[in-house]
Amino acid sequence: MRQDQEDPYQRRPARVYAGVGRAGRGPVERAGGALYDAVLLDRDGTLIEDVPYNGDPEKVRPVPGARAALDRLRAAGLRLAVVTNQSGLARGYFSEEQMRAVHARVEELLGGFDAWLVCPHDDCDRCDCRKPAPGLVHAAARELGTSASRCVLVGDIGRDVGAALAAGAAGVLVPTPVTRPEEIAAAGWVAADLPSAVDEILRRQRAVQPAEVGERVGTALVVRSDSAGDVLVTGPAIRAVAAGAQRVVLLCGPRGRAAAELLPGVDEIIEHPLPWIDPAPTPIDPDVMRGLTARLAAVGADVAVVFTSFHQSALPLALLLRMAGITRIAAISDDYPGSLVDIRHRVPVGVPEPERALSLAAAAGYRLPVGDEPVLRLRGDAVALRPAAAGDPGYVVLHPGSAASSRACPTELAARIAAALTAAGHRVLVTGGPDERTVTARVAAAGGTDLGGATDLAGLAALVADAAAVVVGNTGPAHLAAAAGVPVVSLFAPTVPFGQWGPYRVPTVRLGDASAPCRDTRAASCPVPGHPCLSGVDPAEVVEAVRTLVPSGGGNR
Repeated sequence: MRQDQEDPYQRRPARVYAGVGRAGRGPVERAGGALYDAVLLDRDGTLIEDVPYNGDPEKVRPVPGARAALDRLRAAGLRLAVVTNQSGLARGYFSEEQMRAVHARVEELLGGFDAWLVCPHDDCDRCDCRKPAPGLVHAAARELGTSASRCVLVGDIGRDVGAALAAGAAGVLVPTPVTRPEEIAAAGWVAADLPSAVDEILRRQRAVQPAEVGERVGTALVVRSDSAGDVLVTGPAIRAVAAGAQRVVLLCGPRGRAAAELLPGVDEIIEHPLPWIDPAPTPIDPDVMRGLTARLAAVGADVAVVFTSFHQSALPLALLLRMAGITRIAAISDDYPGSLVDIRHRVPVGVPEPERALSLAAAAGYRLPVGDEPVLRLRGDAVALRPAAAGDPGYVVLHPGSAASSRACPTELAARIAAALTAAGHRVLVTGGPDERTVTARVAAAGGTDLGGATDLAGLAALVADAAAVVVGNTGPAHLAAAAGVPVVSLFAPTVPFGQWGPYRVPTVRLGDASAPCRDTRAASCPVPGHPCLSGVDPAEVVEAVRTLVPSGGGNR
């Protein structure tokens, strides 16, 4: 039975229950680079069979494989909490004593949990905890001695995943017969059942931890060609390599150069287009390739780590690196690499791009040091000053454009969003590149300040860092927001998977039609007339999303 909420902006708190016979636990002590400290689990439909408004312990039936799966999480040192909406309390269908009895029976069958977090409110109550609001996830993280971004939540319907994303946690959807198709389409991470979800949680956790940490090398060459966003999401992996090298040289393309200059851990940048990567490549010139090979040889790298997206091949560059005399090369390659790659790594489909890159670094023997979280990050000294026109911090950044038009917000919709946000009391800054000034002017005319073409990438990073929230599609500024820890309203065109390219470890609300015909096409230009994946977004949804992500009213000026 579904009990979807009606009002996503809520004010009243959750109830916190310690696990049976356990007191609260202190802060987590973690190894360097670990992804997760805790797993949060929905109760009905995820841990136990969904019996509507159940107050009877005798009706508790665990889902198949639940006990063994939970014991595997416990054995891995992960803390566990249950996060559950129980509006039956507000409606009087069962008492708190009956609910506690049900929870005791759950623990009798499934083992102990470190905490139980319960939203006792009804749909009409204004609480901050009823999923998909993020309050329950934040409360669970506090009880477990960690932060929401270091938690993964497993649930059976869209509101569970929505609560996870809005808190900045990872969300895993385990569908049941009541899960709607659109919820499955929108989820970035879907598992067939609870044991399968646990398998993948533990696999991802292990994947970023090297079996052995190699000796510190002199010079490491890291490679990430493609756009600014691609370079930004590779940042955690580059920092991991930097922790094991005295010098890091980054090879990137012209479109990623500005982002490369913002990354910590990079000592030197080589800018060169790679025709087998670039979307609009020039013909391959043998003399140019020989020049690149000579330049790479001059680096004197002890190791090369070639980072690519899931649809790209590392092998052409690996050949040049071999010709440049580099004797140890690590890369992800599904294709047989022959003698081109020393460390051939493979990654399942669907892993977030930052974690995909981190797992390659781990395969090469590199990990983030203790204290360096696996999040996107920028060099503070590389971020420029905000333009004076931005005014005081706390505004909402609206970035309608994208280098790929298929991922841009339609101009007419962006204008209506700007008007709606302004009417709701938000101060809106409309941003874009120099070639997007016509669009930003039209959008800002509906409400907001036009800053189209007013900043370079470093200046845009400064604008984003002082925002209360950013409204943006799947493009570079979404990753700038993630690097600054700024919440994102993601107008995400599904041409690429959200689970791989959505804003990483930052509070997010995803909007748009995830099952639109453009899904997984990787199209740069919209292949469907009318841009249906985003054109159906209601500006009121954007306003509500900002309220969910910034519930205290931040951003209102």
